[in-house]
Amino acid sequence: MESINARNTACFGVTRRIVVGVMVMAMYATAAGAAGASPTVAYTWWASVLAGFVDDSGRTNFTALTQSRADLDRFVTWIAEVSPRSDPRAFPTRAAALAYHLNAYNALAMAGVIDAGIPRDFASFFKRRRFFNWRTVKVGGEDTNLSAYENEVIRPFGDPRVHFALNCMVRDCPRLPRTPFQAETLDTTLNALTFEFFTQANHLRIADATRELWVSSLLKFYTADFIGDAEQPHLVEFINRYRDIPLPAGYRLRFLDYDWTVNRQLAARAPPGFAN
Repeated sequence: MESINARNTACFGVTRRIVVGVMVMAMYATAAGAAGASPTVAYTWWASVLAGFVDDSGRTNFTALTQSRADLDRFVTWIAEVSPRSDPRAFPTRAAALAYHLNAYNALAMAGVIDAGIPRDFASFFKRRRFFNWRTVKVGGEDTNLSAYENEVIRPFGDPRVHFALNCMVRDCPRLPRTPFQAETLDTTLNALTFEFFTQANHLRIADATRELWVSSLLKFYTADFIGDAEQPHLVEFINRYRDIPLPAGYRLRFLDYDWTVNRQLAARAPPGFAN
């Protein structure tokens, strides 16, 4: 009996080592496959995530995504190895490079929320520092963080509309689109998202009674990006470029408090008599 138990224990140990070895090999094979993919293929993984886990309001079902994150992990693995800097031939135009960075930032932010345990919010200074500054992400073989990635790579493209495409996964960010950014349609998409942003009440409110314009604090955070030339010396001039009806003149500009609550889909309430 003891010899049988010993043999069973030994067999179990061998089997376990084989299973672990297969899992490790599969992990490396997946990583290698992701790293060698073209942008066209990699964007299909990101498209699957956006279509499957983001609703029409831009909210993410983080709970479900946590249980089925293979495509997100593939895309993040690809981002870690491939970028316009590491493989410029894969991104031959400025639009191709910028589309990559917008997709990459949003995916890294989404993965970061999951890796952080899906926090309720980033309302405190230290929560934001931990998420945006102290958490390392890898882009094209180089370590960075979300803050540096935005400020040192994306903003230098000089297109203020990126602020209406970047999404750090909180409620007052612009709506997260359900399809990836593509080079061929990027200009049209950025225009549409900027127009959309200034139609939303949580981003822009006109208070006629007090003659005030309440706008998103995004325009306060990045004011220099929006008033960078003589044609738009004031924020109102920038906003009016993306509105069908100009804002009233002479109103005082105020900034709305920014809602840092994670923009997650809430579980549907069960009907009476049923458990959630």
